[in-house]
Amino acid sequence: MPLITQVEMDTPKIFSIYAEMTPNPMAMKFVADRMLLPEGAQLEFLKKEDAVSSPVALKLFDLPFVKGVYITSNFITVLKNDKAMWDDVVFDVRDYIKEFMQNGGKVWIKPAIDVNIPKGVEAPAPVAVVSHTQPTNDIENKIIEVLDSYVKPAVENDGGMILFQSFKDGIVTLQLKGACSGCPSSSKTLKSAVEQMLIRMVPEVKEVQQEMA
Repeated sequence: MPLITQVEMDTPKIFSIYAEMTPNPMAMKFVADRMLLPEGAQLEFLKKEDAVSSPVALKLFDLPFVKGVYITSNFITVLKNDKAMWDDVVFDVRDYIKEFMQNGGKVWIKPAIDVNIPKGVEAPAPVAVVSHTQPTNDIENKIIEVLDSYVKPAVENDGGMILFQSFKDGIVTLQLKGACSGCPSSSKTLKSAVEQMLIRMVPEVKEVQQEMA
């Protein structure tokens, strides 16, 4: 996954942003008409104090019902608590994001670069950047390849992401992000779709499980 620590996104004005429902009743996907982050980059914030590097996420946490923000490619997934119903707030959140961005708000601000880091060497990725665990062998490379090629498009369409965490004794452990996190149907999806696909395409895989918090 690419690092974005030395990339400052000067987001152009968003001329269109619309809301999409997700399988998770607590999450709504807000889609922009252009890229918000570099290809492959993902950000997730589960509390306001962690969102200092993302002005738009920080702004969203000012809303009393927001409990999580996930950003990748051209959309922002907002997770809410039970203090509000989407029917009552979805258009307000859409306009809230659109107005903030059109008035010069940014998705991401790069952190200060350590002066001791040699020229041309990227700084370590901040905690907010989420990605697959670095593979250590050919089997893990194949698992990640299957996830990126066959699972990622469908999951992103639902406002989330499934990330590889580990492979041991035939068991693949995956981490759920965005709308997938806390989704009532996520366990069924892992077992009925992702697990069966990985078993079929990577013979060494015997089971898939979700990383527990």
